[in-house]
Amino acid sequence: MIYLTPTTVAEALGLLQTGEATLVAGCTDFFPGQRPGCQERSLLDITRVPELRGISATRTGWRIGAATTWSDVIKAPLPPAFDGLKLAAREVGSVQIQNAGTVAGNICNASPAADGVPPLLTLETEVEVASAERVRRVPLSRFITGVRSVDLRPGEMVVALHVPAIAETMRSAFLKLGSRKYLVISIAMVAVVVELDDGRIGDIRIAVGACSPVAQRLPALENHLRGLTIEAVETVAIDADAHLAPLRPIDDVRGTAGYRIEAVRDLCRRAVRQAMDAA
Repeated sequence: MIYLTPTTVAEALGLLQTGEATLVAGCTDFFPGQRPGCQERSLLDITRVPELRGISATRTGWRIGAATTWSDVIKAPLPPAFDGLKLAAREVGSVQIQNAGTVAGNICNASPAADGVPPLLTLETEVEVASAERVRRVPLSRFITGVRSVDLRPGEMVVALHVPAIAETMRSAFLKLGSRKYLVISIAMVAVVVELDDGRIGDIRIAVGACSPVAQRLPALENHLRGLTIEAVETVAIDADAHLAPLRPIDDVRGTAGYRIEAVRDLCRRAVRQAMDAA
């Protein structure tokens, strides 16, 4: 095996263009996913590229480098709207996994139960993708195209995630349901970003993971909840057909489709209340 460690984005893209190397970062999903006896010919490790690490403010919002770890996210001084993302970061495996696993790796792995995707959806994140020839941006909602499938073409890699500027008055929450408290794959999870207007919900964004091939925003539910007080959220009806239509839960060893829908109803109420309380 050849282990490549570029130190610039240009060098990484040049090596990637050959088509012979597999791009890796934290490897927290890559190595466990290898079949016994399977060995890649060469690995291209991007974690030593300074341009790909860290979180910084930009003129239009925030930039999260592709090789930024979940521990980096937890420690970063970010606006309250990112609190849901930080809560999700603490759910990504153990502390050792958080120290190695990367934000871009979490989305490129494209697991339906990826903890980082719902809060990133509520932040309206865009994915910056680069090749040796060009750079393009793709909304996260379109970048993950299916289970273990993303919009990356040969010779391309994720360089950064971009979050547009978000009001300091917005608050966020993240809740995850699993069969135990720690080190667990989600049965269902909900991320919420909310802004209050005179005690009522003004702007709101809700995303659900582990209940469809790709995590989904719930625009019908968002519209349903706008204008409500926290007391009204406690009792508001959430209809599966009308408000949770984008979800496609399955039956598996962690729970039935019906159980997941009931869980989402409860998690949505709790997450919205949590965000409203913070506001």
